[in-house]
Amino acid sequence: MKIYIGAPRGFCAGVVRAIDLVEIALERFGTPVYVKHQIVHNSHVVDSLEAKGAITVEDVDDIPEGSKVVFSAHGSPPEDFAKAEARGLDVIDATCPLVTKVHNEAIRYDGEDRRIILVGHRGHQEVKGTMGQTGMHLVDDREEMNLPDWDDDTPVAVLTQTTLSVDDTKRSIDDIQNKFSNAIIRNDLCYATTNRQSAVKEITDKIDVMLVIGAPNSSNCNRLREVAEAQDVPAYLLNGLDELRPEWLEGAENVGITSGASTPEYLVQQVIDALEPDEVIEVEVAKEDITFVLPKELRD
Repeated sequence: MKIYIGAPRGFCAGVVRAIDLVEIALERFGTPVYVKHQIVHNSHVVDSLEAKGAITVEDVDDIPEGSKVVFSAHGSPPEDFAKAEARGLDVIDATCPLVTKVHNEAIRYDGEDRRIILVGHRGHQEVKGTMGQTGMHLVDDREEMNLPDWDDDTPVAVLTQTTLSVDDTKRSIDDIQNKFSNAIIRNDLCYATTNRQSAVKEITDKIDVMLVIGAPNSSNCNRLREVAEAQDVPAYLLNGLDELRPEWLEGAENVGITSGASTPEYLVQQVIDALEPDEVIEVEVAKEDITFVLPKELRD
């Protein structure tokens, strides 16, 4: 068996920063440190931090007054910050800077009297945070196209969730541009989303099956599976070796492997080791050297 492994894969800069913030908070302030929503969408990461004393909650109201809390990498609506202030919480904001950029764009374009369309997945934590910044219309590529009933010359700004399918997002943006002649397009798909999907596309013509290592609630992991399937390659999402099914690999001589931006690399290596391949070929489409600085109050 040959394994073709995508590169880049695994943790992005925003995920590394968010995990670092929880670990630094635990070291500096002791336990407990609360985390609003899963810090990143991977249960192995969450379990590891909880073993060190982090406590994950979904609602700010469930955090004891005066506690320290880290807001997750996906971003939060202003109302959560207001709730935290009312409860006297010490908030460490782990929002990915690329998500914060989308929030700032929403506020900016609203101030310029543009109507805002967000391309994103309804109910995702990132979308909740972005839609909380100001009024906007959501276009979800998984649903029937529901463009707003605005005049065709309405000034519009189009923002996107950072972890969507590159191809699906392009189709949604094309539909929006076909209706609205005065549209500013801010395609906010992040570098990690784009690179990991490009790596999958580069691999698919070489393999019989694709394994995507990552959590079922991870948007970017699900998009990687869908990218492979769109190339007519069977693809499976598994969050670790214990979820690997032998029948997925029956008759497969060439196996593709990648992982999402919130997946620890050791989970990938465990799967590779278990498969005992004759050869592992890394297919690299880009180099990533991006890092994000920590909030100044937590820098050494």
